[in-house]
Amino acid sequence: MTLRLALELPYPEAQNRQDMIELARAAEANGFDSIWASELYSYDAFTTLTHLACHTSTIKLGTNIANIYARTPALLAGTAASLDQLSDGRFILGIGVSGPQVVEGWHGVPYDTPLKRTSETIDILRTVMAGGRLNYEGEVFNVTMGLKLINKGQRPDIPIYVAAIGPKNIELTAEKADGLLPTFFAASHADEIFKPHVDAGLRKAGKDPEDFAVMPLVNAFVGDVKDGINACKMLAGFYIGGMGSKKKNFYNDLMKRYGYEELAEKIRDTFLGGDKQTAIEMVPDDLVDDMSLIGDEARLRDRMKAFEAAGATGVVVVPWAADAQGRTTVLETLARANS
Repeated sequence: MTLRLALELPYPEAQNRQDMIELARAAEANGFDSIWASELYSYDAFTTLTHLACHTSTIKLGTNIANIYARTPALLAGTAASLDQLSDGRFILGIGVSGPQVVEGWHGVPYDTPLKRTSETIDILRTVMAGGRLNYEGEVFNVTMGLKLINKGQRPDIPIYVAAIGPKNIELTAEKADGLLPTFFAASHADEIFKPHVDAGLRKAGKDPEDFAVMPLVNAFVGDVKDGINACKMLAGFYIGGMGSKKKNFYNDLMKRYGYEELAEKIRDTFLGGDKQTAIEMVPDDLVDDMSLIGDEARLRDRMKAFEAAGATGVVVVPWAADAQGRTTVLETLARANS
């Protein structure tokens, strides 16, 4: 088995729409399975994917992630059905709760009951996208007028993936969704940090592991290993140190579960204290390497085998390079290494 390769569109590509189209076409031409767009506090993912749907023909298109605090479940379902119809059945709905910094600091809504909200959102999405009447009484959502999609969807079972790294959220995802989109998935730690919770959720639902996708978001760099680690370390340090607060940072918590409890706190305190560059440099090289695809073609092949052995069914790669041509080269090299 080879990994399913997927492309995560770097934010700069959304700024230059033509470069974005060319990168998407390069991914399609090199046999990539899917393209994913994020939004955080940037351009929205659905508009970007709609544009790409019009300029590609076979590659799948996914949101990584659509924030469920920013949209009602019914709106998510309607948007997903629309994009699935436009793309002739190529859409994957990736959802997630993000974190308090984005939900409260950007969307201006309380970050409350994330697990329950995720569970109920999936329930409602399934009903609406399948064309059923919406009668749902939950703790977060109460929708009981029996309305349904006016337009028939392209597919009644659009895949739902969830971005999750916390133990309870991973288990919920495996139980109720079709795939997991973890960030900072360290291959050598996956058996203890991710697999038990995936297995628990699958058992609870009586699901076959073969029917569940695990697609970690992975930085990819072609070239010198040290240069690659330094490049990829920037994103890890930003998230571990600053994507959250001193009280709540899910990425910092994950680093602690990897065994770096004291160092994770030092990185957070240093970053929030204003010395961001020092905080980034404090992220261990071996951890960055473990979470990334870095090196020449031969080393990339070995690293992809490590991700597969760790339970990943594919990787959503962020191509690190100086320009658009360099990012295309990353995709081409990964495709050869995965063959």
